[in-house]
This record gives sequence, C-alpha cells and structure tokens, in this order.
Amino acid sequence: MSSDTRAGSPPAHPSHLAEKNHRWWVLAVIGIAQLAVVLDATIVNIALPSAQQDLGFADDQRQWVVTAYSLAFGSLLLLGGRLGDLFGRKNLFVIGLVGFAGASVVGGLAETFGQLVAARTLQGVFGALLAPSALALLTTTFRDPAERARAFGVFGAIAGSGAATGVLLGGVLTEYATWRWCLYVNVVFAVVGVVGALLVMPAQARGKRPRLDLLGAVTITTGLVGIVYGFSSAERDGWADATTITCLAAGVALVALFVLVESRVANPLLPLRIVRDRDRGGALVAIGLVGVAMFGIFLFLTYYLSQTLRFSSLETGLSFLPMPISIMTASTQITPRLLPRVGPKALIRTGGLLAAAGVLLFLRTDVDSTWAGTILPALVVTGFGMGLIISSAMNTATSGVAREDAGAAGASVNTFQQIGGSIGTALLSTVYASAVTDRLAGNGGDTTDAVLHGYHVAFTGGAIALVLVAVVAGGLVNRHGVRQERLAGVGAVPAPSGAH
Repeated sequence: MSSDTRAGSPPAHPSHLAEKNHRWWVLAVIGIAQLAVVLDATIVNIALPSAQQDLGFADDQRQWVVTAYSLAFGSLLLLGGRLGDLFGRKNLFVIGLVGFAGASVVGGLAETFGQLVAARTLQGVFGALLAPSALALLTTTFRDPAERARAFGVFGAIAGSGAATGVLLGGVLTEYATWRWCLYVNVVFAVVGVVGALLVMPAQARGKRPRLDLLGAVTITTGLVGIVYGFSSAERDGWADATTITCLAAGVALVALFVLVESRVANPLLPLRIVRDRDRGGALVAIGLVGVAMFGIFLFLTYYLSQTLRFSSLETGLSFLPMPISIMTASTQITPRLLPRVGPKALIRTGGLLAAAGVLLFLRTDVDSTWAGTILPALVVTGFGMGLIISSAMNTATSGVAREDAGAAGASVNTFQQIGGSIGTALLSTVYASAVTDRLAGNGGDTTDAVLHGYHVAFTGGAIALVLVAVVAGGLVNRHGVRQERLAGVGAVPAPSGAH
C-alpha cells in the first residue's frame, strides 16, 4: 500500500491529490532542473578554447571559468538547502531556476573575461539554491518504497550521467553553433522547469519557520570556500604553495568550528542527526568518493581523446555517450528492482568494484588505441558500476529524513559530490603532473610517452577511489540499511499537504 493512503495519514485534500496524480511529472521537472546544474560543471570545458580565443584571456586565467562555478556552488549548498527548508522548496526551486537562467544569459553575452567569470559565479550561487531543493522535493514527493526506488533510479541516472552529457552537449554546441550556446542552452532547461513547477508542483504548506542559523551559515560557507579554493590552488600552484596550505587549513578549521556550532545551536543549519546515521554517513562517503573518481576521469579522458587521439570537440563529446547510457541502464533498470530486496550495501560494494574494474580498463589506452576496442568497453563497465552506486547512495542518504530536514539532507548529498569532485580534480591533476615530470626525467624527454604514463597514473588514482567506495562506504552501510519503512519515510511524519 502506498504511504499516501496508509493508516494514520490525514485525509487527502486537493494539494495532496495533486501530488499523487502528478508525482511523475514532478520527477520530470526536477530531473530537467538537475540536469542543467550537473552538466554545467563540464559543458563549458570543451568550449573554453573557443571562449579564450574570442575574449582574449590568458592560459593561467582559463581555469577560473570552471573554478568560479564550483567555488560558489560547493560553498553555498548547505545554506541553500536550509533556506529551502525555511522558506519553501518550491519557492527556492523556481527562484534558483530563474536566477540560473539569467546568469547563463549574462555569461553568454559576456564581452570580457571578468564578465564571464562573474556570470559563472552567479550560476553557482543560484545552482546552490536549486540543487538541494530539487532533491528535497524528490524525497518528500515519493514515499512508497517501490516508487521511491524507481524515482531515485531516474534521478541518480541524471546526476551520474550529467557530466558526460555536458561533455557531449558542449561538443555539439561548440562544433555547430558557438561557445556562447553552452550557456544559453540553460535558458531552455529553465523555462521548461519553471513552467512545469508552476503547473504540477502542489502549493506548499506553511508551518513554523525557525530562525536561520547565521553563525553556522558563515562558518560552513567560508570553510567550504577555503577548501574548494585550496584544492583549486593546489591544482594550479602545487600542494606546497602558501596559498594552498593556508586555504586548506583555514577551511578545515572553519568546518570543524561549524560542527561545534551545530552541536550547540537551537536551529542548526545542518542537524548533526542527519550525518550521524550510519547508513546515511556511508552513503555520503560513497557519493564523495565517486565524485573524486568521476570528475578526474572525465578530465583526463577528455585530454586523452582530444590531445592524444586528436578527436574534434564533437567527436570527443560523442565518445562519452556510452557512459551515460550505461549509468541510466543501471540506475533505472537494475537498482530499482534490487535495492528494496537486498539493501544498499551489496549494490554500493558491487558498483564500486565494477566501476574500479572499468576505470582500470583505461590503462589499455595507447597512442594508437581505437575507440571501439579500448575506450568503449571501459566506459560501459565504469558507467554501469557508477549507476549502481549513485542511485543507491542517493536513495540511502535521503531515506528516513524528517520533512523539515529534507533540504539539509539534499544539500549534504550535493555538497559531498561537489567537494569530492574538487578534491578529485586537484589531487589527480597533481598526481598526473608529478608522474609526467618523473617519466620525462627517465625516458630521455619523450613527451608522448610521459603524458600517456600520466594519464595511466591518474586513472589508477580514480580506480583506488572507487575501491574505497566498496571498502569504506560499503562497510559503513548496514546490510539491510534501507528497509521498507525507511524507504517510505519516517512513520511519525504525516503525509504532506504540499511540497516544500
């Protein structure tokens, strides 16, 4: 029996019926919005050379077009999630979409490097309002176990394949239009999302609105800025650089202070009960480690395809297509059927080992490798494993959360994924650069051989992160961590009168 009709639920009223009748349309709207946020982390990468030529900025400035987005997005996610809890998730969802589209237009119209970076920063700010609200709306809309597994399978497929989709779409738009359309395309997503939200998302209930935890917001936001900026600095200037060390140390100290603050305030920005739960904690660790592997893999595989195999922007984008397809297959066809039966532990462990094996297949790459014989099998196996992890972990990380904490739980998921991606990009870039330097010193200056060796070392690092998903995250999550009642939500929480 659906949780909408189980005993103890209040009588259905129009907004509740609207949610029941339109919940799959709600999923479609949320998926469109989430896709815009996720693919924007990579869609600009392929467009960067064209944008650099058009706007005339230097090579050492180029990384700020990417970093500005991740810096604002990653540091403001927890604040965005709590604002959705306090002021209404539907409101924040719509505001985030409209702002995201507006910032994208500003970026597309940019005539200077500064304007482009400012627009990317604004995209990150509004993305931080949008993403937690999207996941929280999904959490509170689907409470029946079977439906919830299917819904999170779809959402996990979008979240997991968004980066690859960004590479593909960026290649197509750069090849056939202009780099500016890599930003303008977000307006299409936003228009569909806003219209859909206004038509199918129920009116939100008004309840008690506690005070916003300002001290917590300041400490976690500045702390995450320090961490993300520190890893970006490490990628650019190295781990021994004073800026890198200072930012990372300050960021860690501020996050520790945030935890102390949250344990003492009456209305915390992130209630610690959310992350203390063993299943939820293990799922968040899995999401973070997948971010480490995924963002690094996309970066170096893009380099390999474009610089070693000399693929065009379009060919590089199309080359990634099998990965989102395999992620979607695992997330929507396999996980929904197995998760309610076997629990998340088996799926996270299996997915971690399978994805690690897929990444290790990239070690077969050479200067004359073929896409079909070398790249394709690795993409399919990696994507299938990641699909098992992501949908299972996202479902587990938001299961059993009280409605008033759904936004904070959703923000935690996005934060772990974003911080993991920042760590992965910086860490694997540093490892790559060191491996190339060492190889050049020992091979007589053969650049091609050294670069290929660097790719292989970076891929090995990504595989290690995925093995850690199976060992660490799989070890934390209980075998039957997601039971029927957890998947359905907390029993004491009444059926909603409307989506927040």
